Amino acid sequence: MNDTSILGVKFWRQQKGISLESIAASTKLSLRQLEAIESGDFSRLPGGIYNTSYIKQYARAIEFDETDLLAFYQDRCNPATAVKSSERPPSRFSRLLLQH
Repeated sequence: MNDTSILGVKFWRQQKGISLESIAASTKLSLRQLEAIESGDFSRLPGGIYNTSYIKQYARAIEFDETDLLAFYQDRCNPATAVKSSERPPSRFSRLLLQH
């Protein structure tokens, strides 16, 4: 994923008028962790089940489909085992990224 496409989630959050600080306050996730999710730098998260939990919390906080964001995470972390994009319909996340 390139820098332009990951901006889709950040753009979505900003369009909704939601600050990272408000997400941090409501989820108890650190700004560093939230920034890692927005940038797609999942190596900065603690790993394992914590990553999926944090991604779900972030998605809910910005009113985004957590399934789509988790699919992106899985694709990013396990590209060899990910379902080919041609085998599944485009997610809302993918459509959002293509718009911006």
